Amino acid sequence: MAELAGLEDPKTREVNEKHGDDHGVNLGKLRALAKRLKTQQELASRLWQTDDTAARLLAILICRPKAFERDELDVMLREARTPKVHDWFVNYVVKKNRHSEELRLAWSADPDPGVASAGWALTTERVAKKPEGLDLAGLLEVIEAEMKDAPDRLQWAMNHCLAQIGIEHAEYRTRAIEIGERLAVLKDYPTSPGCTSPFAPIWITEMVRRQHDK
Repeated sequence: MAELAGLEDPKTREVNEKHGDDHGVNLGKLRALAKRLKTQQELASRLWQTDDTAARLLAILICRPKAFERDELDVMLREARTPKVHDWFVNYVVKKNRHSEELRLAWSADPDPGVASAGWALTTERVAKKPEGLDLAGLLEVIEAEMKDAPDRLQWAMNHCLAQIGIEHAEYRTRAIEIGERLAVLKDYPTSPGCTSPFAPIWITEMVRRQHDK
């Protein structure tokens, strides 16, 4: 904890706080620290219990993702207060755990929009890597009905799923683009030069173009 405090930078914190993250540690330095510590499940558990954002990010990097039971993961996700901890926890821990599919189904139906967004993130992963058994048409129907009025975090996750369906599955591409155009979610999102807009029709079209160019 003392070492993490020593890595704190006020300017980094200022930038992070604009995105809802209450820490000021450069992530490159955090990763370097994790590399030095290597995997330490017990230390990871103690760091998580501090409720400190930088400590929890470090915990995610040094834990053993496959060591967690289903209920532990559920509790930890609900404890993940900040966007970065939430994202890293889903991507670096839950996706590598044997309970990820069971949690995907449970979380997608959860009334807490933050928890539901994790379910959608896991669904997006399956759309891209293991779509067998997924009802893609059904997912598009849910997105069409619910994305427009969803809270920000959940809306973002549903939009990512919409884009992924359009990118990966040509038979649903036109429908995905039509839904994106009609709902206009993230249409005016500020995008840096050289970056792809998160507006689904632009995102889908650009990624498909890149695939064809390869």
